[in-house]
Amino acid sequence: LNKFNINEPKPGDLIEIFRNVYEHWAVYVGDGYVVHLLGPDGNFSSFSTINLPMGKNNILKQKLLEVVSSDEWHINNILDQEKQPRPAHIIVDQANKLVSTTRSYNVVDYNCEHFATELRYGDAESHAGCCLRS
Repeated sequence: LNKFNINEPKPGDLIEIFRNVYEHWAVYVGDGYVVHLLGPDGNFSSFSTINLPMGKNNILKQKLLEVVSSDEWHINNILDQEKQPRPAHIIVDQANKLVSTTRSYNVVDYNCEHFATELRYGDAESHAGCCLRS
């Protein structure tokens, strides 16, 4: 499981993936899988972007290493110093219930980092976001 990361993620951990011009965020749910909010560019794989409504994004469960592809990634529980994470089983259960549903996506108001932090902490926040790097 360990392509560019020396640490094994634990269920409920937030995974930050370093794309070419942005970061993507996912929630590790165990057994090598993550749940994540697919952005409007749909760049993860062709099968996961078919017939996505504009402005809506599928919430997908995929193998971490498929989502990561050749990009670097790390565990980044970004708000653990400020907020108490919810119990791992609650994070994982809620993430799994959201798989294959759709959620409105907005780079500023609700992106993949908002989705991931909402699952882990109960509050949707974005610091780096799924936005273009400046």
